Amino acid sequence: MSLLPDRFSLRGKIALVTGGASGIGRETVKLLSEAGAHVHIVDINLEAARSLAASLPAAFPHACDITSESQVAALFSTISVLDILINCAGIGLVGKIDETALDDFQRLFRVNVEGTFLMTRAALPLLLARRGSIVNIGSVAGMVGVKRRFAYCATKGAVHAMTHQLAVDYPTELRVNCIAPGTVDTPFVEGYIEKYHSHEKDKVRAELNLRQPMGRLGRPEEIAGLALFLCLPAADFINGAVVPIDGGWTAA
Repeated sequence: MSLLPDRFSLRGKIALVTGGASGIGRETVKLLSEAGAHVHIVDINLEAARSLAASLPAAFPHACDITSESQVAALFSTISVLDILINCAGIGLVGKIDETALDDFQRLFRVNVEGTFLMTRAALPLLLARRGSIVNIGSVAGMVGVKRRFAYCATKGAVHAMTHQLAVDYPTELRVNCIAPGTVDTPFVEGYIEKYHSHEKDKVRAELNLRQPMGRLGRPEEIAGLALFLCLPAADFINGAVVPIDGGWTAA
């Protein structure tokens, strides 16, 4: 039996996490489960989702491309109750505006913005029925300009705006908040280093650490901890917020 009071528990709650098989999503799934929730793990990598689900007491793996309206509809045809939606799936791109092809710009919007839209729209009736909670994973790139991240900044700014707007439309029916991480030590970041800086990995890692005034990258479990808190009954008065968790980046 948990020693925490009910306001810090998710016992009896049903959650869904997109991008739930790796990085921040994976750690969020684990923490939600530890807090007592049953968790739907949604990812394009079904095997990774299955592996994670097998390690948890009540988790359910699903393969879904969140940019496909038909796949999202098929996913929600199998889910009848939902209290929590974590929109974590996302992709990045390096480039200034003159280095960004239209196809790449549109691809980022399909995943980071349209995917969040499709998942949220599909989940909305279930969340409204339970006065549920949505947590979107944004970025400091939606709050400040980041060099050579034109498309990525644009998509994360859109996610932040969607968060504010939903909180205005449904102020008492559900809660919608957003987390804005700095650079986090995830496979996402490692993939960026490998793709763009394979010849200077140590140098770039050092630069990424120093981008945060604390002098280090964030850890996925730290972002997951904030996501968990925003879903808890203890956070009931937090709505429409974009919360930075960035080692002091946006304060500097």
